[in-house]
Parts: sequence; structure tokens; C-alpha cells
Amino acid sequence: MSDNEKTSKAAPEKKEIVAHIQKLGKEYPIIAVINMENLPASALLQMKKQLRGKVELVMTRKTLITRGLEQLKLPKGEELIAKVQGMPALMFTKDNPFALYRTIKKSKTPAPAKAGQLAPRDLVIPKGPTPFTPGPVISEFAQLGIKAGVEGGKVAVKEDTTVVREGQPISDKLASMLTRLGITPMEIGLDLVCAYEKGIIYGRSVLDVDETKFAADLALAASGAFNLACDLGWATADTIETLIGKAFREAKQVSLDGGIITPELAEEVLAKAFREASAVAEESNIQTNN
Repeated sequence: MSDNEKTSKAAPEKKEIVAHIQKLGKEYPIIAVINMENLPASALLQMKKQLRGKVELVMTRKTLITRGLEQLKLPKGEELIAKVQGMPALMFTKDNPFALYRTIKKSKTPAPAKAGQLAPRDLVIPKGPTPFTPGPVISEFAQLGIKAGVEGGKVAVKEDTTVVREGQPISDKLASMLTRLGITPMEIGLDLVCAYEKGIIYGRSVLDVDETKFAADLALAASGAFNLACDLGWATADTIETLIGKAFREAKQVSLDGGIITPELAEEVLAKAFREASAVAEESNIQTNN
């Protein structure tokens, strides 16, 4: 087959892919940009099974993805296209972008670092003992900027040390040391770069919600709002019982302080008066005897 024949055959296929991206972009409210670099075929297959029925996945050349997004003419489309990196793919879904990110994150498995890979976060060698016996490994630590010494017959790291910053390449020596220490900082799985919804682009830092911390913050905010409403006397379905109880206690105290007898407080008012009278009588007897 000649080059011209190959080109004429490929052109309609490319147009179909671009048209498919446009169709999905109009049908689904959420567009996620995925990076599939360093993703084994087995992991991709497993992820496809997990997401079946929830998303439409488009894997094609970067130029076709860019062209398809350009022709959608989305608000802030240029910013979204700038996120298309590495070995890209697109996900189209009606699912919540935060739920989608959580599903993808949970599917990832830890993996050792390889030389040249970019650190997914700041990588820290923690303070404490290592499995190494004293020897050349101490100088290897020193070359990586890690302070180490001998404690209890083993090499120990003297303080927490950040060995590479997020986004920086991991050197061959560092990759080897992390593996020997049993530290697996990388993750195997789909890498969701960002999610787009109605002109808003959600990056990883926004989508990666710590659910435990979020629940604790929400409970703290609810507690603070409840206390503020009670202090202000703001009656709602949640505060009315507490406010009525507070009002009753305050009214009761005013009645007791003023000696106001009501059917509800008669016994307590009389008991208070009796105690005060007894105290006065006792004081009078003491002064008389003296």
C-alpha cells in the first residue's frame, strides 16, 4: 500500500475519532484528562472493568485529543487542552468528579521508583533504624544528603530528610536506595490530571480530598455553627430544644433570686428562704453566746 493510500485511509478514521470526542463532550458534563504513562496493560484492563458503565474512555493520539477539545469550543477550553500531557486519554462521565477521582485513586497500587521518574510528592526518608549493617551504605546516604550513623549495630537515619521534591526527577542512586529501604513512592494506575465541569477545572490538589479530615472539619463547623446560633438565640429546628431549655433555666434562676413564688418553684423558693433564715438564726445565736 502506497503512502498516499495509507493517508487517505487514515484521514476518515481521524475525523471519526475527533467527531466522537465532540459527541461525548456534548453528551457528558464531566471531561477528565488522564495520563497513562507507565501504566501496564493489565492495570488498564482492570480499571476498564471497574469503570464500565460509569465512563466513556477515549484513548488516541494527543493531536486528535487536542483537536477534538478545540472543536468543542468549551469555556476555558485552552486551559483544559494545556493539561493534555504525557500519554493522554479522555474520560467522559456523568459521575461526580470527586467520586471519579476517589475510584481511580483506590484502584492504584504502590510501586518502586525508577530512575528518571518524577516524584509524585515530596519524598522523605524517615528518621530511625534501617535494615543495613555498618559499612559503605553510610557514605551512600551521605551522597544523597542523608545524615546517618550507627545505633544498636544498625545504620540509622538521624533526622527526617526530604530527598526529592514533588515533580523533580528521581536519580538512579536514589531510586536504588528507596527500593532497598522498602519505600514504594510510585503508584500504578490511571493518573487523573484534572476534571472539567461547566468551565471549572479541578486539579488533583482539589479532587484529592482527605475524607477523614473533611468529616472532622465538617463536624467541627457544625458544632461551631450550633454554638453560635445558641449564643445568638437563633431558633431553628436544631437549636429550639436547647434554647427553650436555656430560657427555662435562666427564668428559673431569676425567680429563685427574686423569691418569686410560682406553682413550679414554690418548693425551691421556700427551701431557699428556710436555708437563709436558718443561716441568720445560727449567726444570731453565735453572736448572742459570744
